[in-house]
Amino acid sequence: MRFFIFAKILTVSIQSKLYSFFKIVFPSSYVELGIFLFFLCVYGVLGSYIAVNYTIIFDDRIPWDAYFSFDNRSIVMTGGSFERHPLSYYFFNWIRELAFLFSDGKKDDTFRLVLAWMSNLMVSLSIVQIFKYLKNIIELQLIISLLLIVFFSVFSTPILLSFTPENFTYTLFLLMLFNYYAAVRLKNDKKISPLALVTAGATIGGLTITNLVKVFIPVFFEKDLFKNWKKLLDAFIRGAITVICFVLLYLNRIEFKYENIFSKTSSQYEKFSNAEPASVWDMIVSFFFGGNMLFPSFMIRDKHNMKGFHYKGLFMEVYSSPLSYLFVFIVLGLLVWSYYKNFKNKLVQVIVISFVVDIIIHCFMRFGLHTSYIYGGHFVFVYVLLLGWLFYAYKSSPKMISFLTAIVSLLLVYLGCNNYLRMEEFFDFLNKFYQ
Repeated sequence: MRFFIFAKILTVSIQSKLYSFFKIVFPSSYVELGIFLFFLCVYGVLGSYIAVNYTIIFDDRIPWDAYFSFDNRSIVMTGGSFERHPLSYYFFNWIRELAFLFSDGKKDDTFRLVLAWMSNLMVSLSIVQIFKYLKNIIELQLIISLLLIVFFSVFSTPILLSFTPENFTYTLFLLMLFNYYAAVRLKNDKKISPLALVTAGATIGGLTITNLVKVFIPVFFEKDLFKNWKKLLDAFIRGAITVICFVLLYLNRIEFKYENIFSKTSSQYEKFSNAEPASVWDMIVSFFFGGNMLFPSFMIRDKHNMKGFHYKGLFMEVYSSPLSYLFVFIVLGLLVWSYYKNFKNKLVQVIVISFVVDIIIHCFMRFGLHTSYIYGGHFVFVYVLLLGWLFYAYKSSPKMISFLTAIVSLLLVYLGCNNYLRMEEFFDFLNKFYQ
């Protein structure tokens, strides 16, 4: 009798946790479902057209740098380099096999179409997560939340990732999902569960190792953590379990040849931190802060693979228009303003510290700074969340809300027009070289 009671309780507990999980991950209201379906259709049309008519999404002859330094073929076939993407090999194995299932094992337009729709699904779900955060955590008005997600949706990063099979596409979703989950837990004065930490560590850190540290940031803001030694010990144990699980999975991936990690990491840092196509400050503004929102102009370079196959690659240049710099500085000014107004808010501190990790890696250590416009999946959602918190800071001031709404609307108009024109240039590139 006791066994059946225990089994029933366990079943109910599992069902409850699964329900909570699906409620967080997927749309849980008609508005969220509408948002999801809208962006799934819009990005789906874009990705489907590119996948069916062009080879740019996956060309078996081109391992990397066909457009904006994305490593599409390399990522799809191998998961990328193990020192930067330690566990993505396993993740992309099933993505590749799923695409092969629909394409009968061929690397054709159907294969590309499945890859594009998987990316589309992840970006659309990421936008739903952003909306959930704006609605449930910041508790903004519906019209403001919709304005902000539309603003985000025309950033260069979600546009490109919506059809690009890359680590960044899935990292965008996983980071936004974890940030929302962590915000829900912290808002309700609850701790981050051990299972969530381990899962986030293996997925987020497994896709890009530098993001592993972001998993632990919310733990430091749990209620009374540094006032109660038992809570501090519990947090330490949860963190240790997460690190141990990640390390064991990582070592198993490389067959416990740990010496390869140090040699490969050193060579990768040298390779990606010394290129200087422009001044450092211009790369920071145009590529890191700006390139993930506002497309600059493009340049075409001659590239070749290991076997000598020559092809054309598309890259971004630094901004040439004063309006582009003005756009970036206005957005950065709003972000700094938001941080100042919400400095004592622990949820704001979590997302800002997470953003600072990327700033240190790319702007101070200069790793990949010359192509930092591809790293937006790691942090670009922070822009919209901080804008949301800025609206929150003035929720009792209708005049300021109107002012901020007008500013974001003007930014949206310029952003939309600029990125639309740049995407036309992108299609010109496809028509010339990738039909």
